[in-house]
Amino acid sequence: MSVRGDKAKELFEQGYNCSQSVLMAFSDITGLDEKTSAMLSSGFGGGMGRMREVCGAVSGMFMAAGTVCGYSDPKAHEDKKRTYEMIQQLAGEFKRRNGSIICKELLGLEKPEGTFVPEKRTEEYYKKRPCSELVKTSAEILEEHLISADEKMSIKSE
Repeated sequence: MSVRGDKAKELFEQGYNCSQSVLMAFSDITGLDEKTSAMLSSGFGGGMGRMREVCGAVSGMFMAAGTVCGYSDPKAHEDKKRTYEMIQQLAGEFKRRNGSIICKELLGLEKPEGTFVPEKRTEEYYKKRPCSELVKTSAEILEEHLISADEKMSIKSE
């Protein structure tokens, strides 16, 4: 059971997009309030503005990961390298569990719908889309990663 996975799924089912749901599930540790998290990630839903590219749940996971474990000094080569490694590991785990990190592939679409207009969130919408489970999975993967990283850090400091 994952508290953050359940929170991300709950947020998605309240109407937040996939990216918002994942980033907001980590608001308590990113230092971003929920409004800022929602605004920052709002354009990444639907595979980036509903273009069906990189899954918004994956983008939200990356934003949360970068906020918690990323780098800010452009000259910090090793920090940059570690951040990119972390992102590739997170993407790899999501892909391993779901087959892809691309929205249209996850939704089984041949091509994007060709519109920027989001679908109404109805009971039918939730039945035909795997998005609730994908946001849950993204949050679980990041939560597992952060717990693992925290355990490694506590072992090093002993």
